[in-house]
Amino acid sequence: MAITLGKVALHDIDVQKLIEMIDRCKGDVYLMTEEGDRLNLKSKLCQMIGLTKLIQGGTISEATLLCTDPEDDRKLFRFALYGEDFE
Repeated sequence: MAITLGKVALHDIDVQKLIEMIDRCKGDVYLMTEEGDRLNLKSKLCQMIGLTKLIQGGTISEATLLCTDPEDDRKLFRFALYGEDFE
């Protein structure tokens, strides 16, 4: 069975709010690096490794997330647009 991944581009996102959103996601959420690596952000270790490289002044400068659950994809897309959780 193939899993379709949704893509969400992030720009100038509050890191703490993003981590809280990811913790509430049902499926896996991957951070895609410029080198093409995928870090599973459901893992706290991967969060530390992946996000620290992208943080500039307390916000994420730019990142791409891949979601395995369509509902998570929609949730993170709205978060990326508005910077808020609409649950």
